[in-house]
Amino acid sequence: MRVLGIETSCDETAAAVVDDGRWVRASVVLSSAKVQERFGGVVPEVAAREHVAAILPAVAQALAEAEVDGETVDLIAVTRGPGLLGALLVGVAAAKCLGLAWGRPVLGVHHHEAHLYAHALEGPPELPALALLVSGGHTALWEWVDHGVLHPVGATRDDAAGEALDKGARLLGLGYPGGPAVERLAATVKSSRWTLPRPRVAGHPYDFSFSGLKTATQELVRLHPEAAAEIAYALEEAVVEALVGPTVAAAEALGHRRIYVAGGVTANQRLRERLTRAAARAGITVVFPEPRWCTDNAAMVAALGFYRAREASKGWEGLSPAPDWRLG
Repeated sequence: MRVLGIETSCDETAAAVVDDGRWVRASVVLSSAKVQERFGGVVPEVAAREHVAAILPAVAQALAEAEVDGETVDLIAVTRGPGLLGALLVGVAAAKCLGLAWGRPVLGVHHHEAHLYAHALEGPPELPALALLVSGGHTALWEWVDHGVLHPVGATRDDAAGEALDKGARLLGLGYPGGPAVERLAATVKSSRWTLPRPRVAGHPYDFSFSGLKTATQELVRLHPEAAAEIAYALEEAVVEALVGPTVAAAEALGHRRIYVAGGVTANQRLRERLTRAAARAGITVVFPEPRWCTDNAAMVAALGFYRAREASKGWEGLSPAPDWRLG
């Protein structure tokens, strides 16, 4: 089955052609990050306008690179939510128009679930397993029981891990996107004089909290503006440690021997090393996507579309953006 994937949940306009949920024939990502950098983060109205300008060129480029056309596409999968309403609206409208023009079914998929299917691009996931999503928009743990079956285990009570890194980057004057910038600056030192908090939620050992970390980072920057690299190191260390402990503990408690990690923060090298080592001590295997599939892309959307194809429909009256769509 050949799936055209479309992703417009935030600031990346992406289109991809994927065969049988694994073989990527083309993947195009047109990012508005440079535009958003002027504002220090994503402005929803700006993102929506950038998507309007980029969506058809992205689809056309993906089809051209894959050397296919609409007549050879079996399904269109599009991110329905969660995300920015205006951004999602552009992708959903484009998918519905293409489906109408080509006479092809259209399937709206969940953005967070799609991140997990970045793993499918390496081969069918081995389920059941524990799944950790760690991104700028959300941080959560699920039991990934089967395709379409996810049971919540834990989640952030406030801010996401990636949001804490982005906030730290803004405070340190590093620009946007913040996570990679913090990682690069932290790598210039070997330690920090300070230890930032690793918040825990009483009675909920698998939940996360990062709002206090953001506040503590802000205060440290105010007191020691000259020590940006050490602060970046301390921030990255706190985020990684806050993620590793609950994730490995949840896998052990639930009896899972495999952890799938997904989302933009998954590209962080320190997180990969620390989580892999901690899990190995417990006899657990951790699986990460290739770095190019960690951030928002349409190949993961197309892969999920393949596994959920039976839910697709040619009647799209109910297909509309769902910016607050909850998974599980």
